[in-house]
Amino acid sequence: MNQEEQEFLKKYRLEDYPRPSVTTDIAVFSLHSKIQAGYRREPDKKLCILLIKRGNPPFRDCWALPGGFLQPDETVETCAARELKEETCADVHLLRHIGIFSQPERDPRGWIVSNAFLSVLNQENLKNMEIQAGDDAACVRWFNIAFQDSGQYNILTLESEKTTISAKLKKIRNSFGMYEFEIIENNGLAFDHAKVIASAMTYLRQSSEQFDLLFDFLPEQFTLADVQKVQEAITGEPALTANFRRKLTPYVVETDTFTKGAGHRPARLYERKS
Repeated sequence: MNQEEQEFLKKYRLEDYPRPSVTTDIAVFSLHSKIQAGYRREPDKKLCILLIKRGNPPFRDCWALPGGFLQPDETVETCAARELKEETCADVHLLRHIGIFSQPERDPRGWIVSNAFLSVLNQENLKNMEIQAGDDAACVRWFNIAFQDSGQYNILTLESEKTTISAKLKKIRNSFGMYEFEIIENNGLAFDHAKVIASAMTYLRQSSEQFDLLFDFLPEQFTLADVQKVQEAITGEPALTANFRRKLTPYVVETDTFTKGAGHRPARLYERKS
């Protein structure tokens, strides 16, 4: 650093300029099994998202994504992982950035910009952790998630036990040519988290078309049917088996192992191609 720069920095006052607070929000997805009658029938897979019930104002008792404020000694990624751990006891090592939410009035506390992330916990991950509320979260719960495009609007529905949360959103193109969601109706979600979840679902579905992220929901070894069930749970639509497997083939490698004790014909296990 030269003398001119040193002199400039001595006089520079960061507090002379308006600065927003920075937060992170994390959309954590998983697949949970819904057992069907008949031992020969594979359980259905339901796409779920992890939400917390806020214990403090604003939006006390409303459901929200885990998240919180960035500290001076951390990056937004470490902030996201820390806040998720503190509020839900969930530990993640893979985060995907899905967007920045900076609408001036998105948070009633003031000018707060959020970095939103997506992560996936498969059943193997969940065996090694106990999801429970911590820090300022009053409750933590998995919600079944449905995201439907009705033409003019997108309908978001979240269900868990006796709780149903919903939102109606409209996909719009902003003045910079990028698509984003506008909340038309919101029933039970804090802040602008309906927009964040809608963006996370859009990212998840777009990524699944190239088979990215699908494998994050699965153990190291899986059947081709397992991958198809993940795809169908994410998109909410059935896939044509022959066509799906043809597209999947370049991304997997077969093993010499087969399923055991499933009550039906053993199926070959595959691994993700490195």
